[in-house]
Amino acid sequence: MLAKAGLRPKKRFGQNFLTDAAIAGRIAGFTLEGAPPQARTIEIGAGTGVLTRALVDEGAQLTALEIDPELVAVLRAREDIAAAHIVSADALTFDYSNWAEGRPWRVAGNLPYNIATPLLLRLIEIPSGPDSLTVMVQKDVAERFMASPGTPAYGSLSVAVQYAMRVEMLLKIAPHSFFPAPKVDSSVVRLIRRAEPAVTVRDLDLFWKVVRGAFAYRRKTLVNSLALALHIDRAATARALSLCNLSAELRGERLDLGDFARLADALA
Repeated sequence: MLAKAGLRPKKRFGQNFLTDAAIAGRIAGFTLEGAPPQARTIEIGAGTGVLTRALVDEGAQLTALEIDPELVAVLRAREDIAAAHIVSADALTFDYSNWAEGRPWRVAGNLPYNIATPLLLRLIEIPSGPDSLTVMVQKDVAERFMASPGTPAYGSLSVAVQYAMRVEMLLKIAPHSFFPAPKVDSSVVRLIRRAEPAVTVRDLDLFWKVVRGAFAYRRKTLVNSLALALHIDRAATARALSLCNLSAELRGERLDLGDFARLADALA
């Protein structure tokens, strides 16, 4: 299809196109599982339309975003995905709230590796954001979403995702399922929005500052990391940790969501 249109994958858009229709069908099924009849679906990075076709075949009320105007033209000319609304847009700046119009919505997509993390964080933080996101990302990014305290992959991204979402690992995808084949493995994960955040805190801004500060200097203790990153007095952090029955020698990577919430509340 690309050759017929005189196109080649563009590195600046991080284009590695899914070619396996069977995998696309499974992703579409996971995306629409349990969706209410009025739910809308938005696909991010339609690319060559393999997942777009699968979502249409599953009956999704689909809007598909694509940043590459040449691919947009190709997609709009395809009769087999005519039921999808193809939008030429940058997923990082698209107005999702205006598009959703207050209705429940879901996200699907084979996300470009270079924007996956900031994009997902933006989608998670949107008021009245998506009920779920079924997305393909780099394998190590998926591992960071699911990581537990004390593991190498655990960090502020793990806390940010798990605060708002439940994370499920669905599929592992080898490079040969893409054109061109990437140099890394990929994973399909589903992030399902919690009815309420995993923890409640007195001061949400302070909570996120503490989380980011705790991982700013991973090799240092929390007392030193928060002092360097947030200029919080070491003695104050030590007292707060004591109130939480946590050791002053702990590093941020050892704290779970509940620990971070109690520490932030004690500092507040």
